Amino acid sequence: MIPRKNMGRASPVLLVLLAFGSFFATYNLLTLVMRKTDGASGKISPKFHVALTATDAPYSKWQCRIMYYWYKKMKDLPGSDMGGFTRVLHSGNPDNLMEEIPTVVVDPLPEGLDRGYIVLNRPWAFVQWLEKATIEEDYILMAEPDHIFVNPLPNFSLGGHPAAFPFFYINPSENEKIIRKYYPEEKGPVTNVDPIGNSPVIIKKSDLEKIAPTWMNVSLQMKDDPETDKAFGWVLEMYGYAVASALHGVQHTLRKDFMLQPPWDLEVGEKFIIHYTYGCDYNMKGELTYGKIGEWRFDKRSHLRGPPPRNISLPPPGVPESVVRLVKSVNEATANIPNWDTAE
Repeated sequence: MIPRKNMGRASPVLLVLLAFGSFFATYNLLTLVMRKTDGASGKISPKFHVALTATDAPYSKWQCRIMYYWYKKMKDLPGSDMGGFTRVLHSGNPDNLMEEIPTVVVDPLPEGLDRGYIVLNRPWAFVQWLEKATIEEDYILMAEPDHIFVNPLPNFSLGGHPAAFPFFYINPSENEKIIRKYYPEEKGPVTNVDPIGNSPVIIKKSDLEKIAPTWMNVSLQMKDDPETDKAFGWVLEMYGYAVASALHGVQHTLRKDFMLQPPWDLEVGEKFIIHYTYGCDYNMKGELTYGKIGEWRFDKRSHLRGPPPRNISLPPPGVPESVVRLVKSVNEATANIPNWDTAE
């Protein structure tokens, strides 16, 4: 007969191990939930889909490849709410990056309608993409090829308002006469028109579905009006988005930490996106020579016909950290992207 010694009574060691295991599992679960929770609201942060419009020109392609590299690197880091990714290619035809970057092909505007202002294709591209694509996320980040993610990006648009970066050169109040052509007085004060463009913006998909057709139509109307076209120039489509949002009663939370723009912004810090739209020109003393080609320079427009080389030389001592970080980010991406020098 087998003795029934200690039957029905767990050993103290086993109880301790079970308690510790239960605590560890609960801790991990809570940590996961808290990491995905907005501290102010207590709600789980939903992910956003990253979308950027692009052409099939070499100039656009190499920027998209760098942008996608940094998206992949930041996507799953703590603090990131990035979901899926789509390059919305508005050339009308597939290109050689279809297998490298998730891409949806849409049509360009009818020939001649953009009058050489290719950015007018952007709102039309979003209209088509939203109609034909299956997008799992309820939020969308509208991004651009010349964006580099430098920190994991959370969903800023919680709380009912989309989030946008304020541009110093978008001034609706200073252009009230022109804005009123598209945003009449009965709609409200001109201050309802935010000082933004469409990118970077994190917005509910349902809001963007309403705004995008209006954004397209307003932008085309602006381009058709000589006074507006002359006043707004290369930022006309940005004003188009800002006005279209206001017409739908959508106002944005302005986030200056959303993005930095070298060489004017000097440090990366806790900002999230480098926008390298400006040329960075310096002499060998590390002094900015903006408007004059520097002894050292990095300017995306120097590479219109093909990608920049791998291992770009770092700027001289004294150049701001933001510019150094930009060059290092480009170099890291190009060093790790296959066929960088040969793919066009």
